[in-house]
Amino acid sequence: MSHPLLLAILAAMAVTIVLGRPYIGYLAQWKLGQIIRTEGPESHHAKAGTPSMGGWLILAPMVVVLPLFHAFSPHVWVLAATILGFTFVGWLDDYLIVKKRSNKGLAPRQKLAGQFLVGCAFAAGLWYVGRGTAILIPLTHQQLDLGLFYYPLLVFIMMGTTNAVNLTDGLDGLASGTVVIALVGLAACLAVFGVHPDVLILMAAVIGGCLGFLWFNWHPAQVFMGDTGSLGLGAVVAGAAAMGKLELWLIPLGAVFIAETLSVMIQVAYFKRTGGKRFFKMSPLHHHFELSGWKETKVVGRFYLTGVVLALLTVALF
Repeated sequence: MSHPLLLAILAAMAVTIVLGRPYIGYLAQWKLGQIIRTEGPESHHAKAGTPSMGGWLILAPMVVVLPLFHAFSPHVWVLAATILGFTFVGWLDDYLIVKKRSNKGLAPRQKLAGQFLVGCAFAAGLWYVGRGTAILIPLTHQQLDLGLFYYPLLVFIMMGTTNAVNLTDGLDGLASGTVVIALVGLAACLAVFGVHPDVLILMAAVIGGCLGFLWFNWHPAQVFMGDTGSLGLGAVVAGAAAMGKLELWLIPLGAVFIAETLSVMIQVAYFKRTGGKRFFKMSPLHHHFELSGWKETKVVGRFYLTGVVLALLTVALF
């Protein structure tokens, strides 16, 4: 990475660490703590009450860092606004969960509707900045122009990725670490294929925010990102890929997130088809490994390693 990107990472990381302690204290003071699923792993019950909505610690520094590096292009602000839009939907869900004192915030349809609207706004933003409607075909470096079909596909990818990262956020340090790995691999590809430099600055700021957040989120976590963070981070990954026409490259790069999503889909389908039997011990997939006897840190470490291999494979194939 060039010096500006490294400086952006360090600047965002510093902002997150400096703001972390007082923000976590604020969340604890107002009892904005995590509500744990009763059907979740028994070891997680001790985490009840841990401050949530920590995603702002990851994504708010982005707004501070971008002006420092004069990242004022329309491309970067369209992407930043989209990220904050998804973050707001996640925050609203987190807030309602805390207010209701249950693990149900927004109704599923409300949550999907919010994501859909923000995704549509992002599609309009890409049209406004002249992004075009072509995508890069993996292994060929050939572009395929999808015409107007591109826009519904983009909205689907944005919603799918944000929900996939959301499902991955279930263990201390899991989502933030795997997103860092994916963003580093994606940034390497974007630097080769070409994307507006300001987009790389934004990605660097989010990487720094995630690393700073891990200071507080590593096991045992002092704060959780909540949907506030996971939806925003999913928007970073999918949105940056879309800016560089690399939507299809999210398949190998984000295979960890895809596996988590598929595990839930398989579990639900199998449960309904068999009248109550379970394919996995619990879904998403990380809980299956926990209930198989793996320590939480071991699961996170194995997912990190898998993410690194996938990122290296993606860059090598690119």
